[in-house]
Amino acid sequence: MTPILLFGADGQVGWQLQRTLAPLGRITAVDRAECDLANPDAIRSLIGAVAPKIIVNAAAYTAVDKAESEPALAQAINATAPAVMADEAKKRGTLLVHYSTDYVFDGSKAVPYVESDPTNPQSVYGRSKRDGEDAVRAAAGRALIFRTSWVFAARGHNFVKTILRLAGEGKALRIVDDQIGAPTPAALIADVTAQILSATQRGTRIEDARLYHLTAADPVSWCGFAREILRLAAATPGLANLPAPESVTGIATADYPLPARRPANSRLDCSRLEGDFDLELPDWRPYLGRMLQLLSLKNANGY
Repeated sequence: MTPILLFGADGQVGWQLQRTLAPLGRITAVDRAECDLANPDAIRSLIGAVAPKIIVNAAAYTAVDKAESEPALAQAINATAPAVMADEAKKRGTLLVHYSTDYVFDGSKAVPYVESDPTNPQSVYGRSKRDGEDAVRAAAGRALIFRTSWVFAARGHNFVKTILRLAGEGKALRIVDDQIGAPTPAALIADVTAQILSATQRGTRIEDARLYHLTAADPVSWCGFAREILRLAAATPGLANLPAPESVTGIATADYPLPARRPANSRLDCSRLEGDFDLELPDWRPYLGRMLQLLSLKNANGY
């Protein structure tokens, strides 16, 4: 069984990866309590002990606004830690999988971003993730870097759960309508990752550091996303007493100032990934519907 080391086991993507990677090898899955990613020596020690053939880094500092006041910690987890992983992977001939974000762009482009577009992050979080990408590529080892956006899942904290909570509390929903991106299910990210890693086990060669965009199809604004959450919730038993989608008011980014700047255009062109691995990335709505059903079932059973 191929030894696989998974960082970020308790996160949205990491949790799903434990499911999808299980058929591919023997997984050692660790969370922040088991490996402090701000401690390079701890990372090196763990990699040495596990001796993995595949390292999957699903861990990250993702508190976008808090990062503005904790730049050193964000940099340590999002940039220095991947650099250490990439260096260790290079030494061992190990394949590294690393995840990045649409926030490496400034959002000024009028059409979806391709992998070769210049980065220009506008926040501490975005810069730390950009630096992580650069570090992985600079190591010149075998690596797959996947940029994604607007991740959601039944586990963890995300926009979907926030909208459901606020709507359930009867709060007025005024949501930004001039930022566009692709809501992307953690399950989809994990499924695609496993499919590509399975291909490498069957003979597909990854000899360098490859960068790919990986998001669901059909971008939408945050406001449109919120309305779709309520529309699908209305058809989900146990969630049907929420406000109508029309109750969501679209506002401008300027009307909802936050510490960290977000890109207005977060659309990522995924044609390179689809072409290289014969994929067709699906719409996010069916995944959202299944997530809402799962949350409803959990609510009904009191957990």
